[in-house]
Amino acid sequence: MFVALALSPVQAQQHVAHHPVQAEKTYSCPMHPDVKKKSKGKCPKCGMDLRPVTEGEKTAEVREVSHEVETPGSRMNIPDVELLDQNGRKIHFYTDLVKGHTVVINFIFTTCTTICPPLGATFARVQKELGQKGAKGTDVRLISISVDPATDTPERLKAWGEKFHAGSGWSFVTGDKPRVDELLNALGAATSRREDHSPTILIGNDAHGTWTRTYGLANTSKLVQLINDVNAGTSATAEGSN
Repeated sequence: MFVALALSPVQAQQHVAHHPVQAEKTYSCPMHPDVKKKSKGKCPKCGMDLRPVTEGEKTAEVREVSHEVETPGSRMNIPDVELLDQNGRKIHFYTDLVKGHTVVINFIFTTCTTICPPLGATFARVQKELGQKGAKGTDVRLISISVDPATDTPERLKAWGEKFHAGSGWSFVTGDKPRVDELLNALGAATSRREDHSPTILIGNDAHGTWTRTYGLANTSKLVQLINDVNAGTSATAEGSN
């Protein structure tokens, strides 16, 4: 005969402490955090692989990614690493591309079939709208950094850029993986898997010490306005760009 024994409140608490309930794992899209599933798979919006959501991400307030903009802060510590552009020319990233310019940076790889082509198309539209004079008469440089430098040779990057009719002010950057990784870490874009790279755009003006991030597929006119604001060092406008 089995006898059911009732647990006292203290015993019940001890039982729970020794037998914690397993938290249900949630998977989310790096590009669309509103997409959440209880199992692995691909995002129905962009096709990216879903990744496990950390505890901090679960408790954080979910923001609308298409309007997410960081507050411009102090000068960034950008390494002057030696890399290669799409023409195979050796460049020093900070000295040759960033110093003295307003820059717009995204992160791509040429074999990507999900978010990278739209990121390239967005840059093409931005370059066209900025026009030959750039933002308010100042040279604006577009920079696409490969997150897969082992595959993305200068030739591959040049061919990829030609698909979007990239102009002379748009540079494509690759190089030795350790140096590229150093740069990605400094720019806050490092990732263990190329597929999980950030779909954001980094906009900055080193002279003003004004830097901000925004969604890489945002409306072209909003991006151009934000570029103009960063170029002018107007942090308040950058914060209110959404």
